[in-house]
Amino acid sequence: MKKLDKTYILETKPLFLAGAGVVSHIEGQGPLGNEFDKVEDPSMGEDSWESAESAFHKEATTLALKKAGRTESDISLAFSGDLLNQSMSTCFSLKSFNMPICGLYGACSTMALSMAVGALFVECGLAENTLAAASSHFCSAEKQFRQPLEYGGQRPPTAQRTVTGAGAAVISSSGSGPHITAARFGRIIDYGVTDENNMGAAMAPSAADSIWNFLKETNTKPEDYSMILTGDLGYTGSDLLLQLLIREHNCDISKVHNDCGILIFNKEEQDVHCGGSGCGCSAAVVCTYIHRLLREGRLKKVLFVGTGALVSTVSPLQNDPVPGISHAVLLEA
Repeated sequence: MKKLDKTYILETKPLFLAGAGVVSHIEGQGPLGNEFDKVEDPSMGEDSWESAESAFHKEATTLALKKAGRTESDISLAFSGDLLNQSMSTCFSLKSFNMPICGLYGACSTMALSMAVGALFVECGLAENTLAAASSHFCSAEKQFRQPLEYGGQRPPTAQRTVTGAGAAVISSSGSGPHITAARFGRIIDYGVTDENNMGAAMAPSAADSIWNFLKETNTKPEDYSMILTGDLGYTGSDLLLQLLIREHNCDISKVHNDCGILIFNKEEQDVHCGGSGCGCSAAVVCTYIHRLLREGRLKKVLFVGTGALVSTVSPLQNDPVPGISHAVLLEA
């Protein structure tokens, strides 16, 4: 492994061996509906939204292992997280699997974080196979961070819809498929955004910071990439990201930028306001659609930058701002 300031170059090129994504019917009606492994009822037949999210998480993990040709005993360590207090979905979904678990929290950046850590463990020879996963659920997130859906509160235009779904990836030292060739862990960036319904604005500065520093440390340019993919900035956050990079660094990524929160829904046909968000958003998109395009060689080099808004149930009540954090992994065909 080679370290460039804060960026790690993974010289053994751990494999992004397989991925799986499971979503609810609303995500299934979006542009990527045919990409997901399963489209399920949002309740998953469970008695609570939290249990339903755990079921999505468990199903994505089961499918990823099957597609990778690995069993739970082959996984040296699983890295996973979600949005709920005490990583409830991760704990309840993975408790039935016979593998060590390392819970992670990076808000909506968790999938990039789990992939980065999982790849580093393989790179350093600490594991032959790791699992990276994340999940979210519209109803459980609204219940925890805002108010129960029955309240009927109105959401402003800048709000994003938390994706109901999960994604899981198997990262391995052997096999075939796309590679994870670099990783960078982000700094917490706080521009003083206090509107918890504008997560895109809160996350865009950290995305700009991680992207610019990754390009600078690797001595690369935006045109060197097939895609620079952000986690879930949505429409407002993506616009702000492009403006920030040009204003602060004279760096234009507009020709190669895309965002999971934009890709997963059809803004014109679905009531999603500013796009998708949540841990499950980038997890489901990267583990299905992006993995397929890399495997087929239609994308050669994707810088995946997971974006997270570090808000809790308490901080908005104390008028605290919403800091952002963004972690990056480089995926190559």
